Amino acid sequence: MAKVTVVGAGNVGATVADVLAYREVANEVVLLDIKEGVAEGKALDIFQKSPVTMYDTRTVGATNDYSKTANSDVVVITSGLPRKPGMTRDDLIGVNSGIVKSVVEQVVKYSPKCVIIIVSNPLDVMTYQAHLTSKFPRNRVIGMAGVLDTARYKAFIAEALKVSVKDVQAQLLGGHGDTMVPLPRYTNVGGIPVTELLSKKKLDAIVERTKNGGGELVKLMGTSAWYAPGASAAAMVEAIVKDQKRVFPCCVKLEGEYGIDDCYLGVPVVLGKKGVEKVLELKLTKAENDLLQTSRKHVLEVMSVLQK
Repeated sequence: MAKVTVVGAGNVGATVADVLAYREVANEVVLLDIKEGVAEGKALDIFQKSPVTMYDTRTVGATNDYSKTANSDVVVITSGLPRKPGMTRDDLIGVNSGIVKSVVEQVVKYSPKCVIIIVSNPLDVMTYQAHLTSKFPRNRVIGMAGVLDTARYKAFIAEALKVSVKDVQAQLLGGHGDTMVPLPRYTNVGGIPVTELLSKKKLDAIVERTKNGGGELVKLMGTSAWYAPGASAAAMVEAIVKDQKRVFPCCVKLEGEYGIDDCYLGVPVVLGKKGVEKVLELKLTKAENDLLQTSRKHVLEVMSVLQK
């Protein structure tokens, strides 16, 4: 049966472990961190909740002991520092790429057949770093951003229309954050195109709010979000472990799709037991394609910082 490791027991990592346990996605979820006792404490807390909310997943914590993660089917990496005042984006890339590199080296050593999901920021470039370090094929190194971005987008649409979030379907492309490419043409509510239900002005406002979704939460709380990001990563794990063939927007290495090569970018994919089982190539309008190329340019700029 399945085993999943979550590296980084901060708010996001602990949420991933909690959602996976609650949904009984795996028999065992290992939570690992470099801070003494933190992962053990959070794993124990999640385990002690199991008799209350009725699940059988066993959560185990470890401090920097990767042998506990051996033979994991999926490894979620949330490790990394948040950007601090006075720190440039380039500084953040330097610090976090070093962290992701060392984590991936250990992960690959103990779980050579796993699928890696990256949540660390800057997301697209940290996924690229994990790919370089692991030498895994592209289907087994995936970034989590699109699932979170579409979740925010769907939530805001449901709120505006006063309908169930369950009936909203949406797709996005591109990098995480400011350069994401929303696709209102591929967004529907109960099968009805959203463009027939909301005015362009209202839809544009929702798109802008989605692009700045992370920033809105940082302003409110003074720190980045964790419930929605954690649940989004857990949904990806579930699709892989249970071979669900879910269609999610994920950060993956493009190899000619959308006319883009050798760049990690968010596109719709089919997620199953092999990781990315198929990259879905949508027919884009010129305006949509222009936005995607702008997103690609932005990601390549950040990738060039990493390569330096």
